[in-house]
Amino acid sequence: MHKKDGMNYAPEGKPAPVVARGDFIFAAAGLEHGHIYGMCNGLREAGGELKWVYDPDPVKVKAFLAAYPGVRPATSLEEILQDEEVKLVAAAAIPCDRGPLGEKVMRSGKDYFTDKTPFTALDQLQSAKRTAAETGRKYAVYFSERLHVESAVFAGQLIRDGAIGRVVQVLGLGPHRLNAASRPGWFFERAKYGGILCDIGSHQIEQFLFFAGCRDAQVLHSKVANYNNRQYPELEDFGDATLLGDNGATQYFRVDWLTPDGLSTWGDGRTVLLGTDGYIELRKYVDIARSAQGDNLYLVNGEGERRLELSGKVGYPFFGELILDCLNRTEHAMTQEHIFKAAELCLLAQRNAVRAEFPTSNTWGP
Repeated sequence: MHKKDGMNYAPEGKPAPVVARGDFIFAAAGLEHGHIYGMCNGLREAGGELKWVYDPDPVKVKAFLAAYPGVRPATSLEEILQDEEVKLVAAAAIPCDRGPLGEKVMRSGKDYFTDKTPFTALDQLQSAKRTAAETGRKYAVYFSERLHVESAVFAGQLIRDGAIGRVVQVLGLGPHRLNAASRPGWFFERAKYGGILCDIGSHQIEQFLFFAGCRDAQVLHSKVANYNNRQYPELEDFGDATLLGDNGATQYFRVDWLTPDGLSTWGDGRTVLLGTDGYIELRKYVDIARSAQGDNLYLVNGEGERRLELSGKVGYPFFGELILDCLNRTEHAMTQEHIFKAAELCLLAQRNAVRAEFPTSNTWGP
């Protein structure tokens, strides 16, 4: 796990198998983002057996095989899709390719598990929705900033148990370190990565729908900017948005690629959940100037103030739930409706965003 490099951040948990060996065979395809390692780690810890890997880049495949000895390198994607043992394909392709790849996987009779963001255009979303309905296959998404963060998992449990009453507002902060020299070329091409609200903003919108219990929402306002990386003209290094949920809850979130080098991790991700009877703050990856350990949860309610250190104590139940959903055709890990709604809202936030710029004169300040 590379704590200072978000692109290769791949959490590892304790084995918690929900199936016997051989009961759930899966494959990996599309190794463009390091999140594929976190996705595979989670599935394997839940009892999944990783059989195949495919990517057109042999260097990426070699590195993957070093991490997962015994996995077979496929000569083509079709070799994986023709294997009747494979029940799910996990993929972290270039973002603009994730939707079309998912449709191909679903039409082969297999479930699909993609890295976020799941789409870069609304027409991709609509096409995938039709294919999922026609095939009955799953289009699952790795929203890692909730699913692979123990403090976020525990916050969901606290909300379910009524610890802070009804959630009325979600504040999300998703800063990331750019590490521009290590990024692939597609990362700086707007048509390929989709824009900052579509990309890392998708984490924030998914969390809002989940924590606030919304089935739908409106994007009231959104902004994007390139404040500090003009050498990459298609990059957006800042974005924010305000949403109103169908149940009256609200959200504000900010995402950026402006994390300074002095921070001990790749981003000081935080979430504040305001309820009618209290509030929760998540300091997901670091508690700055206090502890380099992540997964800190602060809880304030009628019983007092508490700080909980949750690293290694909660686990990642999503992956086992996803495996069982695939086997039993249920929706306990995450509903398809929820996934597609989160994708739709981040695409709308991106499409309708106002572009912010520094003024050309100094009339607004120094």
